[in-house]
Amino acid sequence: MTRATAVRAVLAVAVLLVSVYISLTMSPRLGLDLQGGTRIVLQARDTATVEADRETTDRTLEVLRQRIDSLGVSEPTLTRSGEDRIIVELPDVQDPRQAAEVIGRTAQLTFHAVEGPAVEKPDEKPSGSDPTADPSPTADTAAPDGLTLSDEQGRALDLGPARLSGAGVEDATAGFDAQGGAGWSVSLEFRKDAGQDWKRLTGEAACHPAGDDRRRVAIVLDEKVISSPQVDPSVGCKVGLPSGATQITGSFSADEARDLALLIKGGALPVPVEIVEQRTVGPTLGAAAIDASARAALIGAAATALFITIVYRLFGALAAVALGAYGVISYAALVALGVTLTLPGLAGFVLAIGMAVDANVLVFERAREECAERPKRSLRSALTTGFTKAWSAVADSNATTLIAAGLLFFLGSGPVKGFGVTLAIGVIASMFSALVIARALTEIAASTRFVSDYRNVNGIARPGAVRTWLVRKDPQLFRKPVRWLVVSVALVAVAVAGIVVRGVDLGVEFTGGRLVEYSTSRPVDVETARDTLAAAGFGDAEVTTAGDGDLSVRTGKLDNDGEHALRTALAEEGGETTKVRDELIGPSLGDELRRNALIALGVAVAVQLAYLAVRFRWTFAVASVGAMVHDVILVVGAFAWLGRPVDGIFLAALLTVIGYSVNDSVVVFDRVRELWGANRRTPLDTIARRAVLQTVPRTVNTGMGALFILAALAVLGGDSLADFALALLIGICVGTWSSVFTAVPGAIVLERNAKTPPPAPGKRKGKGPARGHQGASRRDPLDNGARV
Repeated sequence: MTRATAVRAVLAVAVLLVSVYISLTMSPRLGLDLQGGTRIVLQARDTATVEADRETTDRTLEVLRQRIDSLGVSEPTLTRSGEDRIIVELPDVQDPRQAAEVIGRTAQLTFHAVEGPAVEKPDEKPSGSDPTADPSPTADTAAPDGLTLSDEQGRALDLGPARLSGAGVEDATAGFDAQGGAGWSVSLEFRKDAGQDWKRLTGEAACHPAGDDRRRVAIVLDEKVISSPQVDPSVGCKVGLPSGATQITGSFSADEARDLALLIKGGALPVPVEIVEQRTVGPTLGAAAIDASARAALIGAAATALFITIVYRLFGALAAVALGAYGVISYAALVALGVTLTLPGLAGFVLAIGMAVDANVLVFERAREECAERPKRSLRSALTTGFTKAWSAVADSNATTLIAAGLLFFLGSGPVKGFGVTLAIGVIASMFSALVIARALTEIAASTRFVSDYRNVNGIARPGAVRTWLVRKDPQLFRKPVRWLVVSVALVAVAVAGIVVRGVDLGVEFTGGRLVEYSTSRPVDVETARDTLAAAGFGDAEVTTAGDGDLSVRTGKLDNDGEHALRTALAEEGGETTKVRDELIGPSLGDELRRNALIALGVAVAVQLAYLAVRFRWTFAVASVGAMVHDVILVVGAFAWLGRPVDGIFLAALLTVIGYSVNDSVVVFDRVRELWGANRRTPLDTIARRAVLQTVPRTVNTGMGALFILAALAVLGGDSLADFALALLIGICVGTWSSVFTAVPGAIVLERNAKTPPPAPGKRKGKGPARGHQGASRRDPLDNGARV
């Protein structure tokens, strides 16, 4: 064992021990889509006097935190997102009506003098006919700086201008007077200056006789009177109530008193907020997703491990061991970094297991080539050269995947960000498992006499059957490259036809609206559900099936009270009706997410093009990006023809397909560059044919590892992950095709008009020997050159 191998082995053992310790002692942080609960995104809005910037949003967040803490929710999370958004996560909250009502109080809390009952105009409705009616039609009857609003009983009152705001409220508490028999009440305390304003306001009201509306003080929140108590007869004119002696009494229930105290205490928002997104996930859905993903991971990983063991025998089995180590390391990294594991993130973790074998496959195929070229060289020497020559392709292919993961994190929204994080961690962990753990295991095995003597056992000393057959047949793939491009154009035309004819079914994330999934105790067919909802006033609701007999209802604008009425209507036919999943997206956020999705795709194309242009020739970069765009159009077209929804998780899959497509093209063009540099006079179509035939085993073997995982996700993942897996299954198939039959022919056609000379020989490691130094460059890495 060499010193380098020993260092790798020690490092691998140390990292594994730490990872095992973290995995056993720390628990993962689950997102709401896995543990169940409600997620609300609030947008801060500018007012005439206050701008919704970072500072005011932070102050608004603290007020909201105070409100939510008073709701008694277990471990709520509030964070600012960007300059003017607040993300509220409420674990285990399945009916968000109360939370949304308290959080969504958008206006500042104000205190007003009551100037008397409002005088109705002939064309106005009686104010008591609809206590929840918009008060704006009667606002012009009030004083210029005042309001006309309905009180708690629905009577319209003229209010004077605001005398103080909720910012002056120090505390508001609900209490029960058991001795005096007054029941529940709310006690108020004001800050110093605000206390004087309150004393003057109540002192002025006390100058009017008892029972007069003008003896009342109105507390207004969101242009709604939440309380309008009479000043007690014991309070003298111009005397007023001191801060600590103020108590609002009435026929309050315990909940009403607590809610009033909560609204008064937490009602002073620096800026208004609007709910632009609301998602609710039932606990059973999250538990089922975790269980399904775990089964898919185990089955897919077992199938992948079995496959690479069959193909690469002993070294494949050692790579399977490294694959298991990868799973432990990446999981420990997610836990240690405190990454919130979301449903797309869980899918990314599972998918990365299938993609983790890529580096091992590249190395083993390179080692097979070295053994085939020099059969008598030592197994250890061939393996070392394989790692050295595969490094360029490994680095470039993983860099393109990291670019896709970065785009997902920075341009994605909500749970999709989690997918980007887990994918990035998976890529880094897979490189460690392949280049450190698998290399240490295979080098130790290659140093033993048994493995060296029995070359059929190790799996790399003999060329693979697929490679041998292809080399023997030597198909002339690119004699007429335009033919392959015509096939690609035809496929794109079919996809575009699907997009135009069938249209793209944009999910609620991109259109705005509400999507709710229900589980009923009695089976309800779609037609019956549609008729029931139409009779209840929801004629525009789109009803489809979801999961095992569940119903999915999609509507336009629908508030929480409307959703409750909709669920009640379904319960008449289906019995006990449980909400499984609920997504509410405001129209402004839907437009923004749709715009960001297009920006993400555009940035992905531009960044990949720039990276490839730096690392390769411009013709190779353009051909690779052309193949990538080809893959994106085919995946979108397939979903259009199949009528599947395009949502945020689909976008995550699409960006992953971009990374995978470029990954495949990079491996092929890396080999083209190497062969062309060593044989500068050989026509490019011949070089391309050789490169493709040499890299096909890698492309197929890597693709099979990912396909095993995705097939398991598609079958076992349920509705939540089925579309994600389907998009990636289509993307990997068309990406494998396009990297050979779109990117390579495209590069050949572009090179016909390019004036750039072929790559210089010997410029990079593993590119082949430079002239005049052939013997030195072909020397065994463990051969010191001495001869006897």
